[in-house]
Amino acid sequence: MKSDEIIENTFISNLVKNFPRARLQHNSLQESDAELIKIPGTDEAIAITTDSIVEEIERGLYSDPYLIGWMTVIVNASDIAAVGAEPLGILLNETFPRNIDPEFLENLQKGIKDACCACNLNVLGGDTNFSSHLQMGACALGLIHGNKLLMRSGCKPGDFLFTSGKLGKGNSYAFYKLILSNNSLINLPYYQPKPRLEEGKILREFASCCMDTSDGMIATIDQLMRLNNIGFNITTCMDEWIHPEVKEFSLQAKIPLWWMLAGPHGEFELLFTIPPEQIKAFVETASCNNWKPVMLGQAFEDAGLQILLDDKSVMIDTGKIRNLFDEVNGDLVRYIKNLEMIDYQFKNQ
Repeated sequence: MKSDEIIENTFISNLVKNFPRARLQHNSLQESDAELIKIPGTDEAIAITTDSIVEEIERGLYSDPYLIGWMTVIVNASDIAAVGAEPLGILLNETFPRNIDPEFLENLQKGIKDACCACNLNVLGGDTNFSSHLQMGACALGLIHGNKLLMRSGCKPGDFLFTSGKLGKGNSYAFYKLILSNNSLINLPYYQPKPRLEEGKILREFASCCMDTSDGMIATIDQLMRLNNIGFNITTCMDEWIHPEVKEFSLQAKIPLWWMLAGPHGEFELLFTIPPEQIKAFVETASCNNWKPVMLGQAFEDAGLQILLDDKSVMIDTGKIRNLFDEVNGDLVRYIKNLEMIDYQFKNQ
């Protein structure tokens, strides 16, 4: 089952309820990772997105200047990947403290440059400001050729659910940085995600829906279920789709492995669905491109997420878990206590 209302979705809906929608915009609100603008007189569309990393810097989740620069690009490039667009370029919005350390600034810009090279995104321009705190944001653009558009909607019961790669690294990194960094017995998980840009272009030909896991796996699943009025049954053993470093971290930290799917900080993989009639061609194309996506399960008509935990199929209230961080106002102690309560309920289902 899933809770009826998502705090973030309601907040965004209220923010934009009085705004007119653009005539050439193809997607509806929350329907796509990037906004899709049809180009009149052509079979092409512009994909455009904007994202910032403010809270992540303020809370200390991203403290290394290179990673801050890297993630400024990646959070935007991943949205371009999720709609299968060809990267065009990126606009930067950088707000610096006036007393910023020159070495810090140099490493920050190096992170931006390296991420842009990795994503084939040229810096087109942007804006620079000064304030008391560092804030970073960007706007990325991509180009889509052909009339077929890839969005979060379009999945039907019977479609197969995949992940582009193994999951959990985003939340393991966040748990360490925000909760366990003083524990010398636990190693900092490596975290420097790369968006699935080439894979996204393949998915535009085969997938019925797609979304990136920037907010974690459970939040992504929840959004896909709401937009498509479906449920998912994950029948693949978790060992096959959780990153091995995440499993090791879970053992070291003595925390349930499913928590690495629950938090709001993801690994920027893609969750997507493939219709049954497209499975063979999709798998062959992926293999030819040296890509091994992992099949998780299948969509079904009834709302809700069923998942294998310790060889037992468990029904997860994805909305409850997705709302949890907002409901406790980011209080990490209360957040952990609530996760412990949910884990207890799973064990007694």
